[in-house]
Amino acid sequence: MIAWPLLDSWTFQTHCSWMGATVFVQPLDLVKNRMQLSGEGAKTREYKTSFHALTSILRAEGLRGIYTGLSAGLLRQATYTTTRLGIYTVLFERLTGADGTPPGFLLKAVIGMTAGATGAFVGTPAEVALIRMTADGRLPADQRRGYKNVFNALIRIVREEGVLTLWRGCIPTMARAVVVNAAQLASYSQSKQFLLDSGYFSDNILCHFCASMISGLVTTAASMPVDIVKTRIQNMRMIDGKPEYKNGLDVLVKVVRYEGFFSLWKGFTPYYARLGPHTVLTFIFLEQMNKAYKRLFLSG
Repeated sequence: MIAWPLLDSWTFQTHCSWMGATVFVQPLDLVKNRMQLSGEGAKTREYKTSFHALTSILRAEGLRGIYTGLSAGLLRQATYTTTRLGIYTVLFERLTGADGTPPGFLLKAVIGMTAGATGAFVGTPAEVALIRMTADGRLPADQRRGYKNVFNALIRIVREEGVLTLWRGCIPTMARAVVVNAAQLASYSQSKQFLLDSGYFSDNILCHFCASMISGLVTTAASMPVDIVKTRIQNMRMIDGKPEYKNGLDVLVKVVRYEGFFSLWKGFTPYYARLGPHTVLTFIFLEQMNKAYKRLFLSG
């Protein structure tokens, strides 16, 4: 019998910790989104570096400005995390052998990518609201959407643009979730093996930490082009009744043509600062869980 994870205390504590972490990483999200939107359609950028973006936002909008969109960030975390954890746990339990043997590595990866993509789909409306709310401050006053909070944003989007707009950019959002899950797992495995083969590391927390940092770097580099596609599509406006971008490929082509190839990695530093620690904690926790499982259930 499968126990839904949404009701147990561990899941509740996990939700609370991730939503608490959202309060701290919200400024990084805002800086990343602003940098991805800066210089749109031109080679000139509004911000030279992440630090320049942060100081510019603080100077123009104050301390409250860097927390614009916090309500949307919290809703995104609640919807995405709840769904992802629920789907992952259910699939994991269904695919665990009758003798208690857990799924193999590749099957775990598929479960993780499926759960991530499903969670991303459910979390897309909050993601759309977040992108728009964090982008608002860079626009002239007469062009701002002026959402008061995430619920006001969702209601106005439905009223002004239709309910389907809430899922605008859901394909690149889901693609990013798949890329992040796949890149994290593959790069961590390879990095850990490389470090162990070098002879300078043994299978301990230091090795796991270094492999996780490398994995976070690789994952950031791999997922950022998909992330900028998502950001641009979810923030785009209709011009003379036509959308700014036709699809994700059109975003990539226009970014490379008008802003340069490396503009696909705008906002790399805040994105890595947000993803890196998450990757480190995820894999260190996972390794310790695996060791505890082997010690308690497989020894002797």
